[in-house]
Formats: sequence, structure tokens, C-alpha cells
Amino acid sequence: MAAARRNKNSREYYSSVFINCPFDAAYSGLFRAITFAVIHCGFRARCAQEIDDGGEVRIEKIQRIIEACRCGIHDLSRTELDKVSKLPRFNMPLELGLFLGAKRFGFPQQRRKVCLILDRKQYRYQQFISDISGQDIRTHRAREGEAIRVTRDWLSTSSGKTIPGGAHIYRQYSRFGGELPSLCRTLKLEGPELTFNDYANIVTAWVAASG
Repeated sequence: MAAARRNKNSREYYSSVFINCPFDAAYSGLFRAITFAVIHCGFRARCAQEIDDGGEVRIEKIQRIIEACRCGIHDLSRTELDKVSKLPRFNMPLELGLFLGAKRFGFPQQRRKVCLILDRKQYRYQQFISDISGQDIRTHRAREGEAIRVTRDWLSTSSGKTIPGGAHIYRQYSRFGGELPSLCRTLKLEGPELTFNDYANIVTAWVAASG
């Protein structure tokens, strides 16, 4: 039994992808595109929005999810100042730091972590987080199709799996987007009220049914 649990946990670890990105409405298109790509490629998408537990400290929840994921996608493209506070948000760089720390100082399984770091323009990140200048940063140019392609290419390379190309996945994503309102009506859900788990479950079922 213990060996079976270890094998199950190991499979879940290697198939889980932590998505670290903004959760506001302006970014929702990219977030949904990346989530769709992760699931379509045969992985489990995870993020801080998957659990809503007022009894758990947020940073502890994030640390627990990071620990459970071999792969991490970290989008650092949101650096604008908040209109009210006039300050930037540092959640994404902080969570990237936690992920890299787990990779550097964790036990052997944690040291197998791999990550995709995204920005909207090439080399822009050097102006606000130069300590990662030695790492390979990818750009999505704030385009859903590009975000899907980059995510697919990285997952294929890091896993060694043969995965359908980014253009195919983007066509599937566009088709899914056209069918999503009908799917929501069937499930008695409203598009704007979809939680992360709602969306991930609908994508998973749709991908399975679409072959």
C-alpha cells in the first residue's frame, strides 16, 4: 500500500504544472489559454485559486502546491503600478523565488523541478529582475496563441513527450472557446462565475471527448 501511494504521488508530481500568473480580468485570456494548453498536453494544471480555505495561510497553500508540482509556469509580464496604491505587485516574482528555492535546496525529487519563465517582451525582465538574466526567458507578446505555443514547446521538451503542435492546440482552444457558453449552460454555470476548478474540469472533459 505504501509503495502504491508513493508511485501515485510520484506520477502526480511529474504530471502537475504550477501556474503562477496574475488572476485579474485583464489577464484572464492568457490564463485560460495557458491552462488549456497544459491540460491539452496531458498535464494537470494547478494554481493558488484551486483551493479556497479561509483557515489556511495563503503562502503556506502556495508552498504546498509548489512542492507537489515538478513543472512551473511563471509569468512576470505584469509590472504596472496599481492605480490606487501606485505600487507594483510582487506576488509572481515571490512565487518564482519559492519555486527556484525548492529546486535548489529541496530533496532529490524537488531538485528535478523545471520552470518556464514568461514575459511579454524579450529582455524586458532585465529592467526589473536582473538576477535571472542568466536564465532562458520566453515571450508570449500578450497573445493567447503565442502563450499556447510556448507552453506546448516547453512541456514537450521538458517531458520528452510527443505532443501535438502549438498551432493545432490553438485551433482546439479557439473551437473550445466557441463551445464554452453552451457547455456552461448545460452545467447551469455562468461564464463570468467560473472558478479555476470549474474551468479546468470543463477543459479536461472537453479534451477527453474531443480525442
